[in-house]
Amino acid sequence: MAVQPETANDAPDNSAQTLSTTDNDDAIDSFFSADSNHDVAENFKAGYVAIVGRPNVGKSTLMNHLLGQKLSITSRKPQTTRHRIHGILSTNEMQAVFVDTPGIHHNEVRAINERMNKAALSALVDVDLVLFVVDSDQWREDDLLTLQKLGETDLTVVLIINKADTLKDKGVMLPLIETFNESFDFADIVPVSALKSQNLDRLQEVIASHLPVADPIYDLEQITDRSERFLASEIIREKIMRSAGDEVPYDLTVQIDGFKDEAAHKDPKTGRPRKAMTFIDATIFVERSGQKVIVIGEKGQRIKQVGIDARKDMELLFGKKVMLTLWVKVKRGWSDDERALNSLGY
Repeated sequence: MAVQPETANDAPDNSAQTLSTTDNDDAIDSFFSADSNHDVAENFKAGYVAIVGRPNVGKSTLMNHLLGQKLSITSRKPQTTRHRIHGILSTNEMQAVFVDTPGIHHNEVRAINERMNKAALSALVDVDLVLFVVDSDQWREDDLLTLQKLGETDLTVVLIINKADTLKDKGVMLPLIETFNESFDFADIVPVSALKSQNLDRLQEVIASHLPVADPIYDLEQITDRSERFLASEIIREKIMRSAGDEVPYDLTVQIDGFKDEAAHKDPKTGRPRKAMTFIDATIFVERSGQKVIVIGEKGQRIKQVGIDARKDMELLFGKKVMLTLWVKVKRGWSDDERALNSLGY
């Protein structure tokens, strides 16, 4: 029903009840309040939780399964995660903002390795809790390096012993736990299987117990602070690393050249309805010509499959149709070039 504009002949009815200024302000405050759409506990807890550990120990898998959604990319290759990524877990009682970090490691052979270590260590600033992730069966040199860095802080640290499901004899874990206890004063120790989501409910309870009482940091419906452009680039990189295996070394990155949303509309030429669509153009950079050949694959089959797999994950994550176009280019020495790393977002 259309609303007619008020004219001089249609004076407002003075007897109509109107909102006072105070009532109007209260209505606005209520609409924009943090809990306007959610029932949250009276002693709601919220805080930042850093997930740290050596490369390839399962940090990203742990965050993804805690969130119940794939947000951070994973592969069998070490140092898959290169950036700090925030994943947001919200319940009626608490909000944990997880900071998934690159693996802390000794070998800073190139500029990108140095930046990854800095990104991981900078995550320890202004967090409320640290989850230190280790393997269930062994202690390694990079574990010790991470623990040394944690020892230089006064942060609350929970030890997460991952891949506990791989041990046939759980008693083997007891000496490891004892060794960790002697090395550091952990607030809690929680064995889990991130991949199989085992004991994650218990871990969530432990996390909540160490967070401060505070208002939500982000909207309770939000799952990350990263843009869709960034997530798209990470998904493409994951698919290449999984597809090429050891054929393509660590030296590749992805740049999003175009990201355009198109609303649902009628095709002006055919008159047929077209669904909403996101058009994404991306360039995959490698360091050598031989790597370019491998990424493209015989008759373009590998890059075609990478595009198909990446598009499916994007559509699932973004909740909309995606048209993805991929290019492969050689950018020699990018991983050890400070200017190139800056331009590529590292």
